[in-house]
Amino acid sequence: MKAIIQRVTKASVTVGDELISSIGKGLCVLVGISRKDSPAETEYMVRKILNLRIFDDDDGKRWSKSVMDKQYEVLCVSQFTLNMILKGNKPDFHDAMGPEVSEQFYENFLQQMREAYTPEKIKDGKFGAMMQVHIQNDGPVTIPLETPSHLQVAMVINTT
Repeated sequence: MKAIIQRVTKASVTVGDELISSIGKGLCVLVGISRKDSPAETEYMVRKILNLRIFDDDDGKRWSKSVMDKQYEVLCVSQFTLNMILKGNKPDFHDAMGPEVSEQFYENFLQQMREAYTPEKIKDGKFGAMMQVHIQNDGPVTIPLETPSHLQVAMVINTT
């Protein structure tokens, strides 16, 4: 599982002319789900996203507060293109989990985010739609995050 975490002053998702979701200060998280991902990756990713200290405290001390500490919002956007590999100059998305399975996986991820934090502070885009994601990056601060491979190995061992 991969995520691109951006600290934002505001972010929104539209589909065509319809506003789907918007947030003020917080995080915009692009989420990529691979065919190898399991519930262990989801738990890891939720914990890291919500506890990542990329905000200043009230005294201006940098890198000391999480989105939960600050009571900010999180906008999650499913993005299968994070799981691409290049074949020459063309992206190949075979490592991405297929849409029929990944939609439920993504919904479970959102549910865990809401259970671990304040449900109304977790927003999302529209799964499978061609979205326009408007991000006003703060800093800019952009953090790529990937679940450790040992989580995938542990799931393979436990299922055989």
